Amino acid sequence: MTGDLFAAQERMAAGDSAAPRLKAWTPSAWPVHADWQPALDAFWRSSHGEALASFVQSRLASGAVVYPAHPLWALQLTPLSHVRVVILGQDPYHGPHQAQGLSFSVAPGVKIPPSLRNIFKELQRDLSQAAPVHGSLEAWARRGVLLLNTSLTVEDGLPASHAKRGWEQLTDALLTEVARTSPACVYMLWGAHAQAKADMIARETRQQAGSFVGLRDGQSALREALILKANHPSPLSALRPPQPFIGCGHFSQAKRWLAEKNQSFEWDL
Repeated sequence: MTGDLFAAQERMAAGDSAAPRLKAWTPSAWPVHADWQPALDAFWRSSHGEALASFVQSRLASGAVVYPAHPLWALQLTPLSHVRVVILGQDPYHGPHQAQGLSFSVAPGVKIPPSLRNIFKELQRDLSQAAPVHGSLEAWARRGVLLLNTSLTVEDGLPASHAKRGWEQLTDALLTEVARTSPACVYMLWGAHAQAKADMIARETRQQAGSFVGLRDGQSALREALILKANHPSPLSALRPPQPFIGCGHFSQAKRWLAEKNQSFEWDL
């Protein structure tokens, strides 16, 4: 059945040829902030990294249209040392001109997808902010919001087509880096897929950090995490109990909690 789906995707490959897409598997050409590089280098050398590279290369060679053009754009815009909030998605949008490499975000001028529209509804309800006029979350990323999907590539018209191919091992490693280094970080986990990472995040945040620069022997760095859970903002679940997304108040909770840690944060776009 998977083969049939891939064959169907290849028949659509001649669709929107102007849409940005991944042209080649060249991780060394994808710019990222330097403090993410050690985790990336370790992954590319691993068996999971090698298997992922082989899979994506084979799909590109067969003519598959793969998004986004820069799978690691979130790691370019948001240095590890600046992460204050993580918004965890599942996999990139699978339509032309949608996926950017930032979870839930689309470029200005692109129609706002339903899940993002509900995010904006909750932002407006929670903080009384004007609804954004475009779907780009780039400003959040530059402000310290890591907009990370658990799978970082997808094929045109085929949601989750690159899931369970190795990306999850990398994104787990990236979340671990955040949990082990950020003094205070808010994790917004929307839907069961994201919430499956909650125990790992809590466990890694509690790990002692005696090797941090500037710490004397016997000292450890205090790290804190605020883990917020709600349904996915998809129209299928945004209003469904027991944890509806609309009404969750995550944006104001994050803002207050960060302020208590002497970190001011604004959600305007």
